[in-house]
Amino acid sequence: QVQLVESGGGLVQPGGSLTLSCEASGFIISLSTMSWYRQAPGKERELVAGISTVGGITNYADSVKGRFTISRDNAKNTVYLQMNSLLPEDTAVYYCWTNWGRNYWGQGTQVTVSS
Repeated sequence: QVQLVESGGGLVQPGGSLTLSCEASGFIISLSTMSWYRQAPGKERELVAGISTVGGITNYADSVKGRFTISRDNAKNTVYLQMNSLLPEDTAVYYCWTNWGRNYWGQGTQVTVSS
């Protein structure tokens, strides 16, 4: 049974940092592309960052390039999203995603950037 469980969200001031974690079970993350998405109130869900299987090639939305870093720890079967220099517009619910035969989503973790 595939499961994705996010953690690490919270309230942070502008300019601050947070690290999100996505603990996966039921499959091996190194064999599947893993991505982080986010959805702000009243907006569509958007891709934030992804990491491929072979070579661990990463890609980022233009809005987060240079500030966010996606990585994975294969031994822990966990994907991370390091977020630095956070802006109020980064406020959203962040979701972990993979496709393992079909799309799977985590339950989401709230990130709020506010002073």
